Amino acid sequence: MSRIIIYNTSILTLDDEDTFYYPGTIEIQGDCISKIYKGHPDAELLSDASILVLDGTDKLVMPGLVDLHFHTSVAKGFGDELPLGEYLDQVWYPAVRALNQERTLTAALYSYHTAMRSGTTCVNDMYRFSDSLAEAASRIGIRAVISNEVALPQYKLDLIEDNEISYNRHHGRDGGRIKVWMGHEWICTSDVGLMAQVGAMKKRLDTGLHIHLAESREEVDETLARYGKTPVQIAYETGCLGPDVVAAHCVHLTDNDIALLAKTGTSVSYDPGSNAKLGNGVLRLQDLRAAGVNVGMGIDAFECENSPDMFELMKFGSLIQRALHQDASLAKPHDILRMATRNGAKALGFDAGVLQPGKKADVIVVDLTKDLMFIPLLKDPQRRKTMLESHLVYGCNGSAVQHSIIDGHLVMRDFKVLAIDQEQLRRSMDIMFETLAEDMKSLVIDTRAEQSIS
Repeated sequence: MSRIIIYNTSILTLDDEDTFYYPGTIEIQGDCISKIYKGHPDAELLSDASILVLDGTDKLVMPGLVDLHFHTSVAKGFGDELPLGEYLDQVWYPAVRALNQERTLTAALYSYHTAMRSGTTCVNDMYRFSDSLAEAASRIGIRAVISNEVALPQYKLDLIEDNEISYNRHHGRDGGRIKVWMGHEWICTSDVGLMAQVGAMKKRLDTGLHIHLAESREEVDETLARYGKTPVQIAYETGCLGPDVVAAHCVHLTDNDIALLAKTGTSVSYDPGSNAKLGNGVLRLQDLRAAGVNVGMGIDAFECENSPDMFELMKFGSLIQRALHQDASLAKPHDILRMATRNGAKALGFDAGVLQPGKKADVIVVDLTKDLMFIPLLKDPQRRKTMLESHLVYGCNGSAVQHSIIDGHLVMRDFKVLAIDQEQLRRSMDIMFETLAEDMKSLVIDTRAEQSIS
């Protein structure tokens, strides 16, 4: 059983007691954290050739980031000037219709690699061609929940049967590091009947569900016009809410919607960068948290955020709440960090997101000397902890992440993802998108026109 020790370091546990160690040591055995303590390990441990020892001097050890709403990326920087509806019709849907297993594998390796480089250790990825998604996650070593983009047949995405096949092939792969949930695109490419089938399949497979809800005002207005109910109400009535459900976006919620999310224990992914870039608005974060809803954070597709960096996302997610409400006391670093780590792990059912003995060893090591991002920094432990939380949310980016350990395995060392040739991956993505962009031209479907017919 493999062992890893990181010593003489700052350790931000994010546990219930808000424990902080400086200087401290963390020991990992197998896929779990075995010990965390103040001070240094015994000298014989540091000299044991069977143990991987990492010097934590001028480093910070913290839980890996959990991207609670993720789509593998294929067309970042393409069509950025478009609002949500036009963007989906002209860029996103044509791109994912043009996929095949080979293209998806390249895109997933690129997406997981770039996410991992900036501190993400777990993704909740709704995309297509799950054989390729699972293979990419297995090869690169990231923790992943994968799901399909289930929609009505005329939208030429995925069918509910595709998602069932995905579950049977890949759920529990790599010792449980890879899960398969049901996925539902959104009400605008679906109907009540299909949502009820998704809810029933989720129950039959005893798995989770990743769903888009109330992302745009247009979506809510169209749903009210068609059904006289909000998307959240329909999700509730069709069995698409619950403690094993992640609802992405949830920007346009009524008070009753929030009550339903809280009542069912549904988790929400706060996706501030995507919501802002596509002009959809700002999540009612304070109201959701006050109601007891578990809120994590997600990048969405790189196309919607143009960066996989959740450190940048944490900063923006905090600042936009303070700006909207004109209140500098909101979205504190202490809370935002927990949303991006432990809340996401809780939503996905992984025993991670916290540094504590017995928890899964999903750990990142941040270089506190990187580009002076963590200067100044006091030595007094309590004041150091407060300053570190502030620097992490407001003052740094993912380029400071030096090492990454997922499921007890060192998957990134000295800023390099070990399983991937980055230069080859860069070339493969460029070559692949040249051909995919041409194929996209013949795969545009006006979803608004399709919906008006249905």
